[in-house]
Amino acid sequence: MRNIRHHSICRWTFNAGKGGFTPGNIRPSWSGDQLKTEDIPGLVAKEIKPRLPEHIHLGFEVHYDYEIDMENSERVADAMGEHDLPLAMITPGAHVHWGYGGIASCDEAEQREAIKYGEVTVDLAYGIFRKVWHKDHVPTLVLWNGSWGYDLATVGVRTMYENLKRNLAGLAKYEASKGGELYICIEPKPNEGHPAMMPPTTASAILLWDRIANQYGVDGSRLGVNKEIGHSEMIGLDAVYDTIEEIDAGTLFHTHLNSQGYNDGLLMGGPGKFDIDFGTRVNAFNVTLARLFLDAGYQRWFGHDMQPRAYDNEAQAIDRVVRSILSWEACEQAAEKLDMDALNSALANRKTADAEDIMRSATTFAHQVFDDLRK
Repeated sequence: MRNIRHHSICRWTFNAGKGGFTPGNIRPSWSGDQLKTEDIPGLVAKEIKPRLPEHIHLGFEVHYDYEIDMENSERVADAMGEHDLPLAMITPGAHVHWGYGGIASCDEAEQREAIKYGEVTVDLAYGIFRKVWHKDHVPTLVLWNGSWGYDLATVGVRTMYENLKRNLAGLAKYEASKGGELYICIEPKPNEGHPAMMPPTTASAILLWDRIANQYGVDGSRLGVNKEIGHSEMIGLDAVYDTIEEIDAGTLFHTHLNSQGYNDGLLMGGPGKFDIDFGTRVNAFNVTLARLFLDAGYQRWFGHDMQPRAYDNEAQAIDRVVRSILSWEACEQAAEKLDMDALNSALANRKTADAEDIMRSATTFAHQVFDDLRK
C-alpha cells in the first residue's frame, strides 16, 4: 500500500464556460443556477473519487466571496463534511472587486476595503469552515496577487510595495490572533490581468515575506509560497529551480499543479502565452519536480488549479481532473524509482547523455503507470 497523498480540487474548475472569445455555455448543467458550490462535494464524491486510487485523499479549494459567502458557507461546509472533502485552501477573491492595487493601492479607501475583505476570509476559515479542516493538514490561506497589479511604471510602485508589506504583515498578525494555525502563502504571477504585478516570481515572494518578517516582527515560520507551475512557465522561468528555492527557504507549504504546455511538445502554451491552466502532464519535468517534493518530505496539499478546455462537455471536463491527478501520481511513482546514484554519477562524470537516458526511462515508466491507472 502506498502512503496517503493529498490532492485538492478547485471549485472554479466547474464552470459552464469561460466566455469572451470562447463559448460561455458549453457545459450548461454547470451554469451558476444549475451547479452551486454546495453541490460540488457530492459531484466529486460521485464522479471523481471512485476513479482514483484509494491512497489519494481529496480536499477542496474555494474563493471568498464569489464561490463561498455568508449566505452559502454553512451549506458548503456541511456538504464537504458529508463527503469527506476537507478544506485545503481558502483565498480572498479581491481581484474581482479591487483592480487598483487592493491592499497595495495608492487609494487609501480601496486599501481599507481590501484589508477588511482579507480579514473576513480568515474569519470564515476559523469559523464556519473550521469543522472541515483535515486533522493533520490544516488549510492554506492563499493570497493571489491578481489585485496587486499596475500598468504605469512610476515611483508610485514603491508606495504600493510599502503598502503591500505593511498590510500583509497586518493580515498575518490578524490570522495569528485567531489561532496562528493556517499557512499563509502568496501565489506569484508575472502578469494578467495587469501588465505587471507584485510579486511576479517565486523568488520575489520569498524575499517579500523575508522583508515583512524582519521589518514588522512577524513570525515567518508559516509564511510561504503557493507556487503555480504554470505561472513559472508563463514568464519562461524554471519551476524546478523555483521549487529548489522554496525548499531552501522553508516556504514549501502549498502547490498548484498545472501546465501551460511548456516542455510538453504537444500543448500550445508556454512563455509569452496567457494563463491556459492545463492539468498536470506526464513528462520528465514533472518527474523531477515529484522527486524534489519527495526528498523534501512534502506531505501537504497538491492543488489542481486547472480549467476544462473551451470545447469540453461536463464528462470530458471531469475526465481532465482525473487525468491531472493520475498524471502526478504516475510521475511520483516514477520519481520514487529513479536511480539517484546512477543519475548523480552521470552528472558528476559529465555523462549528460546518460543522465538524459535515465530521465527518459523514468518518463516512459510514468506513462506506463498512467495507462495502468486509467484502466
